[in-house]
Amino acid sequence: MSKKSKPKEEFKVWGGVFDQFTQKTVFRLISQGHLEGLESPISIGKESNVFSALKKDGTRVMVKIYRLETCDFNKMFYYIKDDPRYLNIKKGKRNIVFSWVRREYRNMIKARQANVSVPTPLTFFNHVLVLEFIGDEGIIAPKLKDEIPKNPKDFFKRIVSNMKKLYNIGLVHADLSAFNILNYNEKPVFIDFSQCTTLESSMAQEYLNRDIRNICNFFRKIGLKLDEEKVKKEITGK
Repeated sequence: MSKKSKPKEEFKVWGGVFDQFTQKTVFRLISQGHLEGLESPISIGKESNVFSALKKDGTRVMVKIYRLETCDFNKMFYYIKDDPRYLNIKKGKRNIVFSWVRREYRNMIKARQANVSVPTPLTFFNHVLVLEFIGDEGIIAPKLKDEIPKNPKDFFKRIVSNMKKLYNIGLVHADLSAFNILNYNEKPVFIDFSQCTTLESSMAQEYLNRDIRNICNFFRKIGLKLDEEKVKKEITGK
C-alpha cells in the first residue's frame, strides 16, 4: 500500500467515520500538503477518532476527526454557549461541531504560546484537526493512566505548573485527568482541549476544582499526599 492517500474505499474502514463529506475534508488537507494519508488509528471514540498520518517528508502528525452524526451535540453546546468568544454561535449540528473544532484549535494555540506542554496544533478544516505527533518511531506516547511516572512527585509538579500557565492566560482545561495527559519521556503533555474554557465562564471555577480533584485523586492512589486547596492556591495564586 502506498504511503500516499489511501483509496476512497479505505476511508470507510475505521469505525465507519468516513462518509463522503469526511473524505472530501481529508482529501482537502492532503491536497494542501498537511498530510499524505492516514496511517493507523490511535484511538476510536464515540465523538471522535484519532489517527496517525504520514507527511511527505516521512514525519507523522495526529489527525482528529469528529463524528458528525454521533457527537453529543447537547454537551458540546452546553460547554460552548458559555464561552464569550462564541456567544453568537448558530445552532445546528455542523455549526456546533465546526465551532467546537475551531475552539479546540484556538485553545491549543493559546496554550502553546504560553509554553503549556501540548501538541502543536497545525491546522483544521471543518470537523478535522491536525496536530503534532507526540511519540517516537511511530508509536504514540502512552497516557498517564497506562504508564505511571517513575518520579510521581516531579510529574505532578509539572502538571500543576502547566495548569498554572493555563490559568494565567485565562483558560481552564475542564477535562483534565490521567486519560488526557500523555507521559512522554517522563514529562506530561496535555491533550484533548475540546472542553477547555475561559475563566469568564460561569462554570470555570467548578471545572478547575474538578480538574484538580481528578489529578489529586490519581496521584494519591500512587502514594502522594496532597491537599487540593493548597494545589488550587498554587495554580491561582489566591
